[in-house]
Amino acid sequence: MRAKIVLLLLGMAGVLGVMTAQQSAQSDIIGRITKGERAAIAIPDFRGAGATQSFMGAFNETLFREVQNAGIFKMVAKSMMPLQIPQRPQDFQGGRRGTGLTMQDWSSPPAAANYLAFGYAAEQGGQFSLYGWLFNVNQPDTANAQVVGKVYFGTLDEAGVRKVAQEFAADILSQFGATSLVGSKIYYVSQRGGVKEIWQMNYDGSDQKSFSGYKSISTMPNVSPDGSKIAFTTFARGNPSIAVHSLETGRRLPFYNQQASMNATPSFTPDGKMILFSSTLSGIAQIYAANVDGSGLKRISNVRAIEVEPKVNPRNGNEIVFVSGRSGPQQIYKMNIDGADVVRLTTGEGEASNPSWHPDGQHIAFAWTRGFEPGNWNIFIMDVATRETVQLTHGRGRNENPSWSPDGRHIVFSSNRSGSNQIWTMLADGTQATQLTSQGINQMPVWSK
Repeated sequence: MRAKIVLLLLGMAGVLGVMTAQQSAQSDIIGRITKGERAAIAIPDFRGAGATQSFMGAFNETLFREVQNAGIFKMVAKSMMPLQIPQRPQDFQGGRRGTGLTMQDWSSPPAAANYLAFGYAAEQGGQFSLYGWLFNVNQPDTANAQVVGKVYFGTLDEAGVRKVAQEFAADILSQFGATSLVGSKIYYVSQRGGVKEIWQMNYDGSDQKSFSGYKSISTMPNVSPDGSKIAFTTFARGNPSIAVHSLETGRRLPFYNQQASMNATPSFTPDGKMILFSSTLSGIAQIYAANVDGSGLKRISNVRAIEVEPKVNPRNGNEIVFVSGRSGPQQIYKMNIDGADVVRLTTGEGEASNPSWHPDGQHIAFAWTRGFEPGNWNIFIMDVATRETVQLTHGRGRNENPSWSPDGRHIVFSSNRSGSNQIWTMLADGTQATQLTSQGINQMPVWSK
């Protein structure tokens, strides 16, 4: 048993590793998460005058990437766009400049766009100024077409230009009920410093830096729903124990660890007032709950099987998904927060691990070896009510530790598909896989607002 626990803490998929029968059911799950059909948007390259010209490459790349990565649009290929690109509303037929451009140039094939983002940049008072518009090109005239029309300002350097592009993209996304991921963080385990520590980076992989600094194995991070605290497992004081830190100051906060050979796999309740974790206090790893400082300990599970990775439903705070070996090889189970009404969610085939609740409280992402040799893990999504599943990764190495983005449309996960364990993101339908890390060994990511 001790060997199994050590394997878990050193970064294996768990201590204990579906495609549905109907493709229509799979599409239904993805549709509920991604909100169905996507509108087509055209984003031609913007031009800049004067000192802004040298920064337009960074602006155009950032704007296109931010909108594309949101996963709510079909992106119109630039090769399909008209040769004449508008810079302001007056460039359309009937405007003061009257170039002859029409909405139909963009709404008709080959572009076949529903929306068009356009504008131009100029230097103004030593600042980068962006005049940006979003038009619904299915409208007959400019008077009815405008969805967004705004001036953005930033410093005249690459950082300022990228910030302006992100702000414009955020305004575009907000018109469709989507939120920008700018400002969100990903915390993960990295071995690039010689020992596993907790690291952090921006949502797009930028600004990667160490967080924990214990110079001892630290692993399995989990962030409070409000983004103010992080809890993780560390060997810094001998046996694996739980450390809680403020994400505002970085300082360690009080948490009383029970005298046990292992206290690990912490996660917060939706209100951030309690932490659930696995402990060997009873001799075998079981699920416990305590106040955020470790007081008020309550035992939740009580079986002769290893149970780890408790995650509380973010919508109701009453349901827990967790990993258990009570039926043999590790599987995903669900129970009430008081330990009642235990049900197995996965089929019992293969091994299953790393459950992560979608923000809607109706779906989970998890890793599963179903249909593969032991050790070959893939990411799946499950509708918890119906048990229907969708497989998102296929034949691309070992994929595990999924965690949902704050917008519920992306998943961050670890994969060795590039030759070593690295952090990747993808859309909730399994497309647009993007590698974020490349140095050292990186795994166990968690996405925080």
